[in-house]
Amino acid sequence: MHSITTGPDGALWFTEFTSKKIGRIPTTATAENLQLIEFTAPGSSGPLGIATGPDGALWFTEEAGGKIVRITTTGVVTEFAIPAAKGGEITTGPDGALWFTEFRGKIGRITTTGAVTEFRIPPENSSPGGITTGPDGALWLTEPVSGKIVRITTDGKITEFALPDPNAQPWGITTGPDGALWFTEASCIRRPGSRCIVGNKIGRITTTGSVTEFTVPSDGSGPHSITTGPDGALWFTEYYGGRVGRLVLP
Repeated sequence: MHSITTGPDGALWFTEFTSKKIGRIPTTATAENLQLIEFTAPGSSGPLGIATGPDGALWFTEEAGGKIVRITTTGVVTEFAIPAAKGGEITTGPDGALWFTEFRGKIGRITTTGAVTEFRIPPENSSPGGITTGPDGALWLTEPVSGKIVRITTDGKITEFALPDPNAQPWGITTGPDGALWFTEASCIRRPGSRCIVGNKIGRITTTGSVTEFTVPSDGSGPHSITTGPDGALWFTEYYGGRVGRLVLP
């Protein structure tokens, strides 16, 4: 499992990168609301980022397919080609378009009709990870190579915030119910015989750049994508742990 989002139907939707599927899981299972439903993604490229679009469908990226894909809650699929060979995470922007990261120092914007625009971010070797719309009307994204959180306005103005340790590898990011940005730290750096001393955390950053970190209980779980659930908690995927985690705000 890689990325996760709250769907238009109130359930959690996520990508299964290796098995090439889109999954749906409710926060509470009932006889009428099955615990897990899966849809096979088109083509051979692994689905990566996923978000609910402004049109009431789910939108996801293909890691190496050069496409953005739209899927309805009943499984109807539409594909749109993009210039990038590899897409990353995706979010609905404040302007009603979908914004996504690319693995070559750019972020992209796609309308619900398929029109694409690209913006370059520094440095040249950057590889942006997660992206979300912040509470301030700007886009916020993670930069795992440099260990930074980046803010970009819809007209391209960029601000960078460094994390306490540049090796934390921030990846997923979402706006929390408390008006701050919450993100995952996917790395795990150890001393001999120790638990992860860098990474394997959930981080919180305010719009002014103040950072707080929370350790994930399962050591080396590889937290990746994160979203605010309909229950007011933060939900995240564990890439190596094979789990979905839930964090209740302090």
